[in-house]
Amino acid sequence: RKIASFSVNHDKIVEGIYVSRIDGDITTYDMRMRKPNMGDYIDNITMHSLEHMFATYVRNSQIGENVIYFGPMGCQTGFYLLVRDADNDAVLKVVLDTLTKIINHEGEMFGNTREECGNYRNLNLECAQLEAKRYLDILNSKEVSFKYE
Repeated sequence: RKIASFSVNHDKIVEGIYVSRIDGDITTYDMRMRKPNMGDYIDNITMHSLEHMFATYVRNSQIGENVIYFGPMGCQTGFYLLVRDADNDAVLKVVLDTLTKIINHEGEMFGNTREECGNYRNLNLECAQLEAKRYLDILNSKEVSFKYE
């Protein structure tokens, strides 16, 4: 049986944030940062760095106790955010706030030591900040419906 994420025509997905699926009380958000199949993918160091920063900030946000998972898509076009008892408006507010915090972050990258990360040399705060700004600009440039177009 085909899984839900393979049932969406990826040639029609544009950058944005979408509800990918709802399983009981858990909502999976598709945080699409690149248009699929266009050759413009998120490089590994940027994806890894943004994962460290976003995961830390979102798990320390007002929805933090309900965050089940945040991690990259294998296709390198975005991330999945899984939230229990999600309210779309509250999640969007936290996503925008989290991106802003990453952009404005000063100091050390979260989880940047050998003891904390299995590939700690593959992290760069500036890469995370540039990607966060790029995605924040996309989200701020349009009305978010959470539905695939």
